[in-house]
Amino acid sequence: MRLTFLGHACFDLCDGKYHVLTDPYLSGNDLAAARAGEVPADFILVSHCHGDHLGDTLDIARRTGATVVGVAELRGMLTEAGLKNCLGNIGGWGPMPFGRVKLLQAIHGSGLPGALACGFLIEMDGKKVYFAGDTAFYGDMALLAEEKLDAALLPIGDFYTMGPDDAARAARAIGAKITVPMHYDTFPAIRQDPQAFKALCEPASRVAVLRPGESLEL
Repeated sequence: MRLTFLGHACFDLCDGKYHVLTDPYLSGNDLAAARAGEVPADFILVSHCHGDHLGDTLDIARRTGATVVGVAELRGMLTEAGLKNCLGNIGGWGPMPFGRVKLLQAIHGSGLPGALACGFLIEMDGKKVYFAGDTAFYGDMALLAEEKLDAALLPIGDFYTMGPDDAARAARAIGAKITVPMHYDTFPAIRQDPQAFKALCEPASRVAVLRPGESLEL
């Protein structure tokens, strides 16, 4: 499986057949490595409805016919837009053509009344990836160590989410084979040095700092 960082909290997970996007905030993001009108997508995972995460979801889904995955409260918005969706709730697995996806807890506002923010556990091509979305650090992240994750995608920006110190605690607790920092440098309030985060994590946790557009083979 190829994991490509497109900027902020947007990743493209591809098994050679399916493209799975996370939180595609591309338009208006000066650091984005792809354009909303060109990026391929078969599934779009939406962690919550803040503008820098819902982003270009509706436009990309209209153009590509992608299925939007998230919490059940997204149904009204997506149905009104005439978009395909697969909506569940925190704690449940959903089977997908590429594998399966589980919605996980995230401690963060949702941007949608009555909804919860979430993260995702993604199984694809025999690999397991945790996409944290926007969240604070919480102790139950340590339970993810039981999943023997191939990768953990963690926000490090601080201010809106956990910062480098707490993200390093999360990385150590989760114990993924590799940790990729995200959600930093897009705005002045979340400027961070990813190499400093890497130093906090290693040698206990291996960190791959990806610039927008760079990929990692899992």
